[in-house]
Amino acid sequence: MTDPSKPGPPADGAAPTEAPAARAVVGQDPTVQPGGPAGPGAADPSPPLAPTADGTSAPAPFLRRLATAIRHHPWMYAFIAPGLAFFVLFHYVPLLGNVIAFQDYSPYLGVTGSRWVGLQNFTAILRDPEILGAITNTLIISFLQLAFAFPAPIALAIFLNSLLSERVKRWIQTVVYLPHFLSWVIVIALWQQVLGGAGSLAHGLSLLGVENVNLMSDPSFFKVLVVLQVIWKDVGWGTIIFFAAISTISAELYESAAVDGAGAWRRIWHVTLPGLLPVTVMLLILQLGNVLTVGFEQLLLQQPAVGAGAAQVIDTFVYFRGIAGGDWGVSTAVGLVKGVVGTVLVLGANRVAKRLGTDGLF
Repeated sequence: MTDPSKPGPPADGAAPTEAPAARAVVGQDPTVQPGGPAGPGAADPSPPLAPTADGTSAPAPFLRRLATAIRHHPWMYAFIAPGLAFFVLFHYVPLLGNVIAFQDYSPYLGVTGSRWVGLQNFTAILRDPEILGAITNTLIISFLQLAFAFPAPIALAIFLNSLLSERVKRWIQTVVYLPHFLSWVIVIALWQQVLGGAGSLAHGLSLLGVENVNLMSDPSFFKVLVVLQVIWKDVGWGTIIFFAAISTISAELYESAAVDGAGAWRRIWHVTLPGLLPVTVMLLILQLGNVLTVGFEQLLLQQPAVGAGAAQVIDTFVYFRGIAGGDWGVSTAVGLVKGVVGTVLVLGANRVAKRLGTDGLF
């Protein structure tokens, strides 16, 4: 006699009964029905489904899924909200003002009352010799910063990492970090006291018979001076991220290289620099996005001493032409072109970096 409560063998041609263990998925309770909760109080990880007109189920709208996520993780979204609000209010909403680039804008008439001029402001840029000079100065300063200011934190981080004394290393780090927290007004004043006409350098050279030395007002030396100021102010701050990258390099790689007979320089070349390559590529791509932005406040403060021919860049042009001169349409068009060029450079550099075998930025 067989127990009628137990299933018997399948009949001929009938499919065998699938056991619960055969339906089990890795990491899922086999007793749970598909689509059911994984346990008491557990939420379904799949997105909620909403009925459609034909009776089938489709993913719920984005706002409904967002409301569900906020209800399940309120504190996480509470921490995200301030940063998100900052970017929306001060970065994305102001993008709507780019419509001024296509208008003969007047603050008294507003965006809705100003006359529409199409691409007239953009054609005016191409015929303006002042903007061409500003673009030239901007590109020269950007190239010098990429060539000298960008690799300076890398060199300093490698040098400090090679020091054996932790006390000396921390003292140097503290000294080179401090200028980053000074405003450009204080930085320019300090450099004026050293390299200006009445500064320490001019006074020392006057004792040697060399008079009228004022590097702060020399237009031919100004672009080099700008790069030196950037290096002095931000080289210490830039080493922070490279120190973090160096700390992730395995010590076994250095030990293996030393066993193979590699000296200090060869260990830097074959171990440290390849370890810094991903971070370096990421920062370089971001730097290319700011290639037309070279420091508004720094150049604005020094422009009266050297003249607009040497210190006029795109940002100062937008300030003097738009805010001071009232030509809002042309200045907005310049800013819009600068943003588009920066975006194209970032996307292009990221694609080139990926084709060369690195991870890129995104």
